[in-house]
Amino acid sequence: MSSESGGRKRLPSISSAILLAAAIGVIEASALILGSEILLSIMGVSHASTMHSPAKLFLSLRALGAPAVVVSLAIQGIFRGLKDTKTPLLYSGLGNISAVLLLPFLVYSLNLGLNGAALATIASQYLGMFLLLWSLSKRAVLLPPKIEDLDFVGYIKSGGMLLGRTLSVLITMTLGTAMAARQGTIAMAAHQICLQVWLAVSLLSDALAVSAQALIASSFAKLDYEKVKEVTYYVLKVLSSIVGYYTLSMYRSNLQLNSIFQTGLLVGAALALLLFASFGRIAELFSKDPMVLQIVGSGVLFVSASQPINALAFIFDGLHFGVSDFSYSASSMITVGAISSLFLLYAPKVFGLPGVWAGLALFMGLRMTAGFLRQIGFESRSLVVFAPERTNIQVNYTQVHVDVGLQGINRKIENGSDQSIAIKQDDMAKEKL
Repeated sequence: MSSESGGRKRLPSISSAILLAAAIGVIEASALILGSEILLSIMGVSHASTMHSPAKLFLSLRALGAPAVVVSLAIQGIFRGLKDTKTPLLYSGLGNISAVLLLPFLVYSLNLGLNGAALATIASQYLGMFLLLWSLSKRAVLLPPKIEDLDFVGYIKSGGMLLGRTLSVLITMTLGTAMAARQGTIAMAAHQICLQVWLAVSLLSDALAVSAQALIASSFAKLDYEKVKEVTYYVLKVLSSIVGYYTLSMYRSNLQLNSIFQTGLLVGAALALLLFASFGRIAELFSKDPMVLQIVGSGVLFVSASQPINALAFIFDGLHFGVSDFSYSASSMITVGAISSLFLLYAPKVFGLPGVWAGLALFMGLRMTAGFLRQIGFESRSLVVFAPERTNIQVNYTQVHVDVGLQGINRKIENGSDQSIAIKQDDMAKEKL
């Protein structure tokens, strides 16, 4: 239930999310601090390694920021539910800017080195969290008057599947880092540079997926399928400009999308070439060590060529989340993570660092494939979006009559009260498909 308090919304779901996030953050911080030795051993950093002592201290310090990170993520999710992406961007951006200002001061001026970097990051994380809490407190009551109003069970139930999905991603990425660490300190430094650039560029597409997720979920809950189609078309249009040929080659038969395809092909190719050509300069922002830069140069293909795959993977995730297809998203990610982890366990022993990069590219490739297969169906049935000639609309990625394997969709209608609607598959629509 929800109510109004002095112009602010009183939603138990908000209070539950924040308190649960804070508890998880404290548990996470404790686990990282108390288990730092075990974690470093798993990552391949032995006591004999020169990385061990500084890594242990750095990990323990960074762990103190875990509560701030988890609470900030929860608040960002709340703002997304309110269809407000500007506020999280503003205050998260201010937090990041504070880190940029503090880093050189603590690291170089005070000569704190690696520990200074950790302290600057922690300070920026808590600054961002408090700013987000302050902003949210102006729109909603953060703590309920009664403890029984909280609904932790509901969150745990709905989050159970996604927890497995998240763990699969973390285990795979962590395994990749662990295998890179076993290649030596220089290889590890090169891997981190490539990984950071790879993730930074990839997450540009994830931002688009997050926006699509919020808008599609809201429109789907209101049974506004025209809006769903409009949002999806826009996402595909923008995505075509990011990844070019890889995105819309299957839509060549559609005349309106043909021009998008042609433009997207040129823009996508230009972006890939730009990243390929400038990667050496970007890498020099991280390190001046010639040995590190030499290894980084061998990873330019991994960073640039995999971007179209990454973009598609993130976009498919966002659109699936928009229609609450959590079960498939979780199960497919667990399968993809298991396959990629097996590859990462053995490939680096033969191919070295390129084996790690190949494993991460395989992970994103399988992730993209899983999203694509969900749309066309496992029984070779195409969705309307992949067969535009079968309907009078040009792009229709998700609608109530499309078989997306959902048994029901739970949504919160934006009138302030928690409601649940079940949208089930339409047998007549199935026949049409």
